[in-house]
Amino acid sequence: MPALTIVDREGRESTVEATAGLSVMEAIRAAGFDELLALCGGCCSCATCHVHVDPAHLDRLPPMSADEDDLLESSEHRRPTSRLSCQLPVTDALDGLRVAIAPED
Repeated sequence: MPALTIVDREGRESTVEATAGLSVMEAIRAAGFDELLALCGGCCSCATCHVHVDPAHLDRLPPMSADEDDLLESSEHRRPTSRLSCQLPVTDALDGLRVAIAPED
């Protein structure tokens, strides 16, 4: 199982085991991070699963879709490393991925 490091909004880091085939959003929620709202349940329609990806890991991620880009455009907390965690499938290639939960808009 790939290990993901999650940084919550208070700056606390936790490493969690993620099941391949789930999304990073599902792995974060399953690990008990309730501050990641994920209101749409992973349908790429709300941006409440916004995370900031460690720049060292960006090349491991799939390309951003136009829909994801549009949703992130509405966030005042968007950075060059912003992604919607519902759009990031967990694979073995993501082992060691580090993401921070973005502030709530």
